[in-house]
Amino acid sequence: LHLILDNSSTHKTPEVKAWLEKHPRFKLHFTPTSASWLNAVEGWFGQLERRALYRGIFTSVGELKKAIRRFIQTHNEKLAKPFRWHKSAESIMTSVARAKLSVINDK
Repeated sequence: LHLILDNSSTHKTPEVKAWLEKHPRFKLHFTPTSASWLNAVEGWFGQLERRALYRGIFTSVGELKKAIRRFIQTHNEKLAKPFRWHKSAESIMTSVARAKLSVINDK
């Protein structure tokens, strides 16, 4: 099972490392320190949950799918706007390389 986590130090404590050694089925992958795209995705799913699903009553998978599709359509028509990167590609790639090294060094 592959888990994608933010780069928080709480995921790298001795207790977590010991647990992971006993459960080799779990593989942790850490995002780069400034993974703004992941924050944007997480925010979008939060909006979906709050605006379309929270306290909803869905008596079938079909009803749930319709609610999600309705939210996506409304979001795309009224709220979506282009995402503008503020970091250079070089800066992002440097963060990715640093994250890879931290994973290698943590093994």
